[in-house]
Amino acid sequence: MSDDKSARTDGRLSAPGMLQQGQGVAIGSVLTADLPAAPLADYARLHGLRPSAARPSVPAYLRQLWRRWSFIMAFATARNIAMYTEARLGQLWQVLTPLLNVAVYWLIFGIILNTSRGIPDFISFLVVGVFVFNYTQRAFISTSTVITDSLPLIRALQFPRAALPLAYVIIELQQMFLSMAVLVVIILVQGEPLTWYWLLAIPALMLQTFFNVGVGLFVARLGSTVNDFSQLLPFLLRTWMYVSGVLFSVLTLSQSAFGKAHTELVALLQVNPAAIYITLMRNSLLLSQRLSAPGNKPENARICAEWPGTKAHPHYYASAYCHAVINPDHLWYYAIGWAVAAIIIGFFFFWRAEAKYGRG
Repeated sequence: MSDDKSARTDGRLSAPGMLQQGQGVAIGSVLTADLPAAPLADYARLHGLRPSAARPSVPAYLRQLWRRWSFIMAFATARNIAMYTEARLGQLWQVLTPLLNVAVYWLIFGIILNTSRGIPDFISFLVVGVFVFNYTQRAFISTSTVITDSLPLIRALQFPRAALPLAYVIIELQQMFLSMAVLVVIILVQGEPLTWYWLLAIPALMLQTFFNVGVGLFVARLGSTVNDFSQLLPFLLRTWMYVSGVLFSVLTLSQSAFGKAHTELVALLQVNPAAIYITLMRNSLLLSQRLSAPGNKPENARICAEWPGTKAHPHYYASAYCHAVINPDHLWYYAIGWAVAAIIIGFFFFWRAEAKYGRG
């Protein structure tokens, strides 16, 4: 009995997390003696310690992202492959979805509402617009929920959180490459010639990708703090699509009665980023769009008044003689400006909340 009592009072834990009665003062005094006299925050700084979730400086954060570039690419590729594994047609849905959208839009807007009037090669025009806008739309929707969907990963591992929205934009870029292969086949079948202008599609796609990354970082933070934002975003994107010239020519809108009465509004529609990147891609791939773009020919009100015509009309591309609200030579400047502004604003907006992601 006495041996058992002495065993229970030798200062050891009798069970996980429990002390025998009477031992708390002695052990507490030992623990107190081991603690520093200075505040713990000062003690941590003195020994080079920092909170695990602290926000690093911008240069350090960028270096962390660069060191994890291989992880970002591998993560994006793996997610891209796994995305359609349960579907019977697999990766084909990456192309079938925008193609089905093109078919629906062509039927409703091209045939029923006749928005194709005055647009040479409307099918190629529509396919390019749908595919390019779909790239931006999918990037924004996927990044808006990436933080909340990845909470277990964020809480388990220490890495720059910007890697997640960046990886999801790369997923959409990989899908865009596959869509571009189908796009090329369609426009060649439609009779569009292969020219050196096609090389301009590469910088146009790069600028659009930078823009998508910047806005993707922005919406990723919004989606992590505002639960209803991901529900509202599809409606905002659908509205954006309708005003960005995906289904009609935003460049020739100024020749309509609405455009003549609202010149400033038409100018805003033409310089919105989605319209800029769609226009650049169309001008790169479609000769018919370059020939018919307002401002492509010296301004001539008489010939412009004959637009829209028909293929048999001597001035089928009469819109090229119309007044250009936005100088076509300035489209690349707008594209670069939108990309730079988006990447800077989006990065800093996301980075400032780095320590808050994962708290749920």
